[in-house]
Amino acid sequence: MSDDVLPGTTSTLSAVELATELTIAWLGNPNTRISADDVPAFLQAMHATVAALGTDTSAVPPVDATAPAFEPAVSVRKSLASKDHILSMIDGKPYKALRRHLSSNGLTPEEYRARYNLKSDYPMVAESYSESRRATAMKIGLGRKPALETTPAETTTEAKPAPRKRLKLA
Repeated sequence: MSDDVLPGTTSTLSAVELATELTIAWLGNPNTRISADDVPAFLQAMHATVAALGTDTSAVPPVDATAPAFEPAVSVRKSLASKDHILSMIDGKPYKALRRHLSSNGLTPEEYRARYNLKSDYPMVAESYSESRRATAMKIGLGRKPALETTPAETTTEAKPAPRKRLKLA
């Protein structure tokens, strides 16, 4: 880092100088509360970090690229034990429908199923809630095919009223 120039400056800074500048900036923050005895240890840690950044990147140990294993809050069997709600594998709380809960946690139903190794037919809506929505939809007529309109020739012959007799006025 001894040859690097910070943007907006014309002088070069060594790792020690850069660590010092960063430490001064951090300590200048009014929200930072640290005792005077801890400043040298912080400065050394900052210098080690800056020096590590300036070295070859192959010397830095690689970050573990494996996906973190997520531990479910409840078992699959327990999550589906009630007809009135589904327990979330994320926090173990009951929900009638999981879609909004999943989106607030940045997941889609497919990602949720993949994260907890669930089958593709794992429900996202509680059984009783699904049935009540189904009953409401059927009540208002959704899901029915439209009635076929019949032509006059196809209608059955109904008894037609007798024609009225006209009276002549004299």
